[in-house]
Order: sequence, then C-alpha cells, then structure tokens
Amino acid sequence: MSAPDNDEIDDGGNARPSKSARKREAHAAQDLGEQLVALREAELAALALPEALADAIRAARHIKSRAGSARQRQYIGKLMREVDPGPIRAALAARGALDAQETERFKRVENWRERLIVEGAAALNELKRWRPELELAEWQARVAAARQERAHSGATGPAARELFRALRALFATMP
Repeated sequence: MSAPDNDEIDDGGNARPSKSARKREAHAAQDLGEQLVALREAELAALALPEALADAIRAARHIKSRAGSARQRQYIGKLMREVDPGPIRAALAARGALDAQETERFKRVENWRERLIVEGAAALNELKRWRPELELAEWQARVAAARQERAHSGATGPAARELFRALRALFATMP
C-alpha cells in the first residue's frame, strides 16, 4: 500500500481527504443547498438553519441573473460546509416521503372520481361496501351531476370538482 502524497498530509502528520474528495463534498454541499432554495419559507424555517445560511438561501430565490445565481449557489455551498448535513438530509427525505404519500392519495381519489363518473352506480355500490355509513342519495346526486356535466361539455367542471372534494374528505377519514 502506498503512503499518501505530500499534499494529502496536514501539518500534524495526519492523512486528510484528497482534493477530489474535498471537491465531491463541496459539490454535495452545494447540491443540498440548491434543494434548500426550492423549499417553501415555512419548511426552511422548520430546519432551524444558521441565520447567515437562511439569509443566503432567501436571497438566492430573488436573483434572476444566471451568473449571480451561480455565485450565490456557490456561496450557499460554502456555508453548507459549516453545517451538519445529516439532519437536513433526513428532513428532506421525510418531506419527500410525505410528498409521495400525498401524490398517491391524490391519484387514488382521482381514480375513484373517474370510476364514479364512468361506471356510475356500480362504482358507487363498491364505495358503499367500503363505507356503509355513506349517504347514498347524496352521493348519487353528486355522481349524476358530474356525469351529466361530462356528457354535456365533455370536460370536468364544478360538479366533478365537488365530487373530487367529497372523495378527498372521505379518503382522509379512512384508515
């Protein structure tokens, strides 16, 4: 095994990361900073970042110039090297999991709305088997209005949106 090069040994004789490893870490910190720029203000505040970093992230959102934006991202990356990235990555991963869950819920509600409009009573009866306390007359009126709207205009409108909202509320109460 070869000994580290002279540029990989610090003054105390200890091995330090190579230049390539330091550049990879710097790029990773900058990439993490770019993800932070994309967060909403409330999500950013919840991370409790150092004030200088939070201010740099807020400033980056307002920079329109490509060169200025690149410099600001590099500055954020520099500030990110002073922060432990573990908790930030964990918070972003949790946010991603919640987003995926919400997307899945949205797709399920959208599928049910489409089934109710296309299939009508058959789909409504299946939904009723899942939720016996469902007010059948109320739901029949919603579905009929959405079906009539689709037949008349060929598109979704207020009745279909109302059906979607009702389904979303129904699925929010389901385990």
